[in-house]
Order: sequence, then structure tokens, then C-alpha cells
Amino acid sequence: MSIAKTRLFLGLLRRTPLRGWPAFIRNHLGKPSYTQWLRLHQQHGLKTAKTLGPTLAEKPDAPRFSILLPVCDPPLPWLKAAVASVQNQTYPNWELCIADDASASASVRDWLANLAQTDTRIKVQFRETRGHISAASNSALEQASADWLVLLDHDDCLARDALFWLAQAIQKNASWKIFYSDEDQIDEKDRHFCPFFKPDWSPHLALSQAYLGHLVCIKRDLVGNGFDSAYNGAQDYHLWLTASLHAGDEAVCHIPRILYHWRVHQGSTAQGGDAKPYADDAGLRAAAAYCDSRYANSQPTPKVIPGDYPLTYQLDFSESCAAQMASIIIPTRNQRQYLEPCIESIRRHTGPIRYEIIVVDNGSTEPDTLEYLETLKQSSDCQVCTDPRPFNWSAVNNLGATRAQGSVLVFLNNDIEVTTPNWLCALAGYALLPDVGVAGALLSYPDGTIQHSGVVIGMGGWADHVFRGDGAVHANPHNPFVSPLLTRNVMAVTGACMAVSRARFDELSGFNDTDFIICGSDIEFALRARQAAGFNVLCAQAQLIHHESKSRSPEIPEQDFIGSRAAYGGYRTEWIDPYFNPNLSLLSTTPALSLEPPRPPAPNAAAI
Repeated sequence: MSIAKTRLFLGLLRRTPLRGWPAFIRNHLGKPSYTQWLRLHQQHGLKTAKTLGPTLAEKPDAPRFSILLPVCDPPLPWLKAAVASVQNQTYPNWELCIADDASASASVRDWLANLAQTDTRIKVQFRETRGHISAASNSALEQASADWLVLLDHDDCLARDALFWLAQAIQKNASWKIFYSDEDQIDEKDRHFCPFFKPDWSPHLALSQAYLGHLVCIKRDLVGNGFDSAYNGAQDYHLWLTASLHAGDEAVCHIPRILYHWRVHQGSTAQGGDAKPYADDAGLRAAAAYCDSRYANSQPTPKVIPGDYPLTYQLDFSESCAAQMASIIIPTRNQRQYLEPCIESIRRHTGPIRYEIIVVDNGSTEPDTLEYLETLKQSSDCQVCTDPRPFNWSAVNNLGATRAQGSVLVFLNNDIEVTTPNWLCALAGYALLPDVGVAGALLSYPDGTIQHSGVVIGMGGWADHVFRGDGAVHANPHNPFVSPLLTRNVMAVTGACMAVSRARFDELSGFNDTDFIICGSDIEFALRARQAAGFNVLCAQAQLIHHESKSRSPEIPEQDFIGSRAAYGGYRTEWIDPYFNPNLSLLSTTPALSLEPPRPPAPNAAAI
């Protein structure tokens, strides 16, 4: 029930100023290439860094960086390019700490030895025996003398303005201790492709995938004893996950700029998830360790299991949620042809969690529907209550909640079909976590394309479903954003399938049935839930089919626009949704690059 759905185009016609239409046409109908985006945004950023970098470095409290570069028999041209990318930084306060992990290549060792003699900013340690990536990284760490550590792989490159933007962010807010940027990939000919524009800090996405990738910068006092060899292959992932636990969620800052170039060649992790299979197991254990620490005292207690794609992970609540009970609340009016398959699919696919179904009949008149409702009244797993008032989505769901006995409330449209066995355990498990407000499902149209993979506030001028109409696939070289099939943090989820703990629902006094009639109150509630808990979650393990709005009118009352305008605040027209990216277009539900000036973050966001 997001505000911009069936009448988005007409709504834009009514509400978009004429001067906005050239941008709409360019971004929505003619999507710019990455080459175009680079030419515009990267050159502007580099010009700023060249102008301001030296001045910033002269300040008494200017940050200084130790760049850690573990080396083990890299192709020498790639190593030279990596080092050159540091030497060419526009911000000069750095040292490069290289640890050679007993490379067999004499040319690599000789070049490194000469490098240390010709550039005093570069330190090189030659390990006598090979210790693998964590040991080599720790040898680089031992040489570091700066307060800030930057991680660099021996075949990758920093953008020339990388350290400048890091230094600027450090200067902006002293409470930020961990930084990460967006990134792209480069081939053997230094051609740029596959940009990855990331959301702001998203701990539940971090449990699904090591999405921070590069560039990562960490305050020295957060790394403790350094890199843990038990996590070789995912040692960086384990390091920044652990650092984020010590520093706190509010200490992780996202810099939405391409500051790192990941080299793609035979054998690199960038080329494919199977290039380093041991990294998958290490990543699973790193995610499990983080999850165990983050939710040490939580009930239910999740368990981390492999995801359905290499180097991805999921939380499993099937054991810990078995003692819980969920109340599934389904408003309906007539339309037995949707309600009956919905309820039967719940019965067929739901377990092991206990559940009850509460159908709120909002004035059904069709004989076959009334007959089916009478049948439901006789069943042990279902109750039917009546609300004869004119339809108000919030009011009928609030009424259903008054009849619920479960510790989790799941608000479900009557045109939903359940397709995954553990959908309810997953939604209930996330909803019961102490730092989660609401959890929503991954919804698909009957043809298999995505209907809902999270709501972006500000998309389409109001709010809309990112990835709507796109294919449900992980690997898409044209997608510059996260995978739609990963569980991640979002600002809001649709009320077509929304889970919230009973305690949270009561704390927030339910849905707003005063300012909304049909659309928008689900998002308004989700925003209040996020404010209270910290995060909302799109739970991709819960995959359902949505025959969208088959049982109600597509008309959106003006009252709902007024309520949404008040609820969304600056996110509608001024600020970027923190779980999207300011370099992506808000006029396309398919993630696409934008050539417009990026929106700034909200004043309290951990981003620049």
C-alpha cells in the first residue's frame, strides 16, 4: 500500500513542476551510462580534492593514514598500479605499509626493495615464511604509525581523491570511526565498469553479504590484535564487523563516492564467487560470530546459514521461533477467489511456528464469500471478525490486532499467496529482534518479476518499491545497487505483508487511522517503528506472490497524499533515503544512474 503505485505517472503529471521533466525524461527514459556518470561526477570530485586537499592536510588536526598493503606474488604491473594510486593521492598525509608474504617472484621482491629506498613514505617488510593473508596483513599493521588504517589489495587501485574524502569525513564528525565508500571494477586495460553504489550502514545487509567491500578505513584503536587468521579469506569482513560492534552502529559512515577500483583478472574474487571458495566458509563464520555477539541476549536467537548464492548468508529462526506464536491479520471484502487461495497457501506452507489467522470482514456481500467465511469460523486456526465501516486500511488492521494473541503480528493482504515454507519464521524472527521495527517480505508478481523488495522514500516524488518489475536474480551486471534478493535494511516496507512484534505495535499505538484511508499509513507506521527500534528489514527469505490490489480500488484519496507529505518530511523532496544511494535516480524503480546533483543526507545521517 505504498503511496506511489498504480497512479504514479498521473500523480507525477499533477505534481512535478515543468522544469523537472527534462531530468525525468533523461533519467527514466534514457538511462545514462557509467561512462557518462564518471565524466560528470568523478571529474568534479577530483577537481575539488585537488583544490582543497593540500589545505586540509595543513590543519593541526589533519588526519593521517596508514595504508595496509599485504603482497603475495601479484602480477607486477598490477602491484605497480596499486602503489602508484597511493603515490598520486591529492591528500598527502599518508604512509604505505607493505608486507611481502614470502613472494616467490624475485622481480616482485626486488621492485619492493627498491621502492622502499626511493620513497620515504613507503615501508616494506619481507616475511621469511608464508603466513597467508591475515599474517601478512598483521605484518603490514605492525609498521603502521597513523591513527587511521586504510585497507588495499595488491592488485586494486585507490581513486586519486580517496584519502581527501576520507579526511574530510573524519573532520566533519569525530564520532565516526569506520568509513566505507562506493566502488567499481577495472579490467586489465583499466576500463571502469560495474559500479556498486551502496546504502548507508545496514547491519542486516552486512549479515547477508560483506557489502562494505572497499574502500574501508578504520580507527586504529578499534582493530585490537589485528586480523584473525581463523577467518583467512574473509579477514577484512571479520575485522570491520567486529570493529562495528565495538564502535556502535552510529559510528559507521558511508561516503557515497567511487573511491576504490577493484581489479578483475583470473583468480580475483571480483571475477566470481567461486574464485576463492575458502572465502565463503570463512565469511559464514565471520557473519555467525557477529550475529552471536550482536544478539547474545536476544530471544529468539538466530543462527547464520549459507545463502542461496556464493558469499551470501541468511539468518535462520526455525528452531528459536518454534515456541513463538504469530497472528496473521487479513482484511477482506468479497473476493473469495483470492482470499481462499491465500489462506490455503498459509496452511500448506507455514511451519514450524504456531500461528492463528484473523480475517477482518469489511462488509462482504457476495454469497460465495459469506459461505467461505462461515466455513472459516468453524476452523480451529481461524477467527472472523466484522467491521462494517467504510474501508480504512489502518482501522480494519487495528481491529484485527485487538483480537490477536500472538507475540508477532503479520498484516497480510488477501491477494497474497505463500510459496516458501519458512516465510513466517523468518518474518517473525526479524520482527522480534530488539533492533528491528518492522520486517517485510519479498513479493513477486505472478509472472515472477519483483513487486516489492523494499520501499524507497522519495522515489517517484513520494515513495515506491525499488526493483518493481525487475527480474528476481542475484547476478545482474546492469544493477548498480545491492541484490534485490538479499535481506537488508530499508526505510519502510509495504503493508501487503508486514510483521511487527506485538510489543512494538502497542508501543506505537498501531496504525494511524485518522490521517490515512487507503495508502501511506503502512509507510508512516514503518517510519515510526524505525525511529523506535533503529532499523527496518526487507526479509528476502520470505518470498510470496502478490496479486497486487486485486481486491480494492486503485483510487488514492487526497487525504492520503496530505498524510504522506507530513510523514515523509524531508525525505520526499530534499534528503536521500539512507538505504538507497544519492548517485541513483529516484525517478526509476529499476536502479539506474543519475546525472542530477546528488541529494544530501538527512542532518543526522552517518553519511556525507
